[in-house]
Amino acid sequence: MPSILKVAGLSVSFLIATSFASSASRDLNSSPPSVTLDNANITGLSNGTFSKFLGIPFAQAPIGNLRFRAPQAVSPYNGSIDASAYGPICPQQATQLPLAAQTALNATIPDIIQQIYLNMSSARAPSESLSINIIKPANANADSKLPVLVWIFGGGFERGSALGYDYLGDRLVNRSMELGQPVVYVAMNYRVSAWGFLASTEVQQAGEGNMGLQDQRLALQWIQKYITTFGGDPAKVTIWGQSAGAISASLQMLAYGGNTTDLFHGAIMQSGAPIPVGNFTSGQVYYNQLLSATNCASSNDTFLCLQQVSQDELKVAVDETPNYFSYDSLVLAWSPRADGKFLPDNPQRLLQQGKFMSIPVISGNVDDEGTVFSLSSTNVTTDAQFREYVSQIWVPGANTSTLDPLWSYYPENPADGSPFDTSNANSITPQFKRTAAFQGDVVFQTPRRFFLESLSGTQNAWSYLSKAAKVTPVLGSFHGSDLSAGVLDDYIIRFTYNQTPGNGTGLDWPQYTSSSPLLYNFPSGRREEPYISNDTFRLEPMRYLMNLSLAYPL
Repeated sequence: MPSILKVAGLSVSFLIATSFASSASRDLNSSPPSVTLDNANITGLSNGTFSKFLGIPFAQAPIGNLRFRAPQAVSPYNGSIDASAYGPICPQQATQLPLAAQTALNATIPDIIQQIYLNMSSARAPSESLSINIIKPANANADSKLPVLVWIFGGGFERGSALGYDYLGDRLVNRSMELGQPVVYVAMNYRVSAWGFLASTEVQQAGEGNMGLQDQRLALQWIQKYITTFGGDPAKVTIWGQSAGAISASLQMLAYGGNTTDLFHGAIMQSGAPIPVGNFTSGQVYYNQLLSATNCASSNDTFLCLQQVSQDELKVAVDETPNYFSYDSLVLAWSPRADGKFLPDNPQRLLQQGKFMSIPVISGNVDDEGTVFSLSSTNVTTDAQFREYVSQIWVPGANTSTLDPLWSYYPENPADGSPFDTSNANSITPQFKRTAAFQGDVVFQTPRRFFLESLSGTQNAWSYLSKAAKVTPVLGSFHGSDLSAGVLDDYIIRFTYNQTPGNGTGLDWPQYTSSSPLLYNFPSGRREEPYISNDTFRLEPMRYLMNLSLAYPL
């Protein structure tokens, strides 16, 4: 996929690809490659120096009485399975960039915006199925025991698929071979939007919740059982995600109150940390909206009724609920919430209670996290409208005196807003940069800082700030730009391989602690070198936002 910044150094090295193959095990570099899982022959796809095994079901189709339920593992495999193409993506919620925003961008939306935010569902017809995908060096076999990098896609918990990031898997596996630190890449599909994150009293009474996160969990269990066959080491699994995928990775660390698990051993989070969400009752309004749209409101068992609604009718109803390009923006209708089981409490409260896994982590952000999501509120053009937007959408329970500090912490002067450090440029409306600064901090920067401060002293942690693509008009170093530019690729591979992002040469990436909160900065210019800074920007505003989020979770 084209990207805004060219990712260099992705040619393939045949010598590295074959250096770790074991002559004692069966060579998987056949054409096409194949493996045996249980009693089934799984046939994949050869792509030169790496092989792909795609669309392998890891759970029963969540249809009928399994819709909105926790995933159920598939029975042992039998017969033959064609794993040469990605399986169908899970049902997607429709999104459309507002016309005013398209005009503001002069109809030149960057490729990564199209890929991540808009066109994900057009690549393949959605289907209610759950599958897993493996990309591995061609000659990796059961004796190779390579580290495993597990990708969790983003998309605001409303959209996305493993298929949409096929280029990323190819890129990382190729680069890992070039570095002489080969890894096995795994990506799963998980349920999104209402299919994965339906929340209400009725759902909780049915004993369900956070089905999308549970899909991810079952995929991680599948990896433990089967990844050795593909050359991976189940004792060296790193989970990695961006945006909703990064939030997911952080929440997997908090699952069941942070109970220790052997499912993964490190986590990398690009633009996502435990977010300020409340309990299941906050999803009731959207559940009720689905009931009205599907004629289930009068049913004696509304949960059962929604399970039985046709897929087409449910899709129409879901598409009518807010999405991340609606006015509500990042106050998501469908997202993880405290269900009392998988997430026993508000994720940030779990952090305060020390209920998280102790594993090495990387957690970082781009400089202008909020710009993309503020394109949907360009009708907010005055100070009064900004105050109304924040008070009614973000913290409807807060009183005037509680919110008074926010207006000065996030002033309407465009030079103080996001894209940061661009003076008055990119002010497509009088309040756009202000809104972008607020949204980027409350959803991304503040949770990351609170997350890392909570982990400090308990485990190794590293953090970063990316200013890549700062020259992008209107958006600056927008949400997803670090992924598009591949600025973290080498560090991700090293971390997966050694549980540290450094390589002993060049600029040292220091660990992050509460007493020494150091950031590894990726600069805006291609020829500029990374540098170290203190994570103290907007310190008081973010401390205020953290306290506000704890008092008024979404």
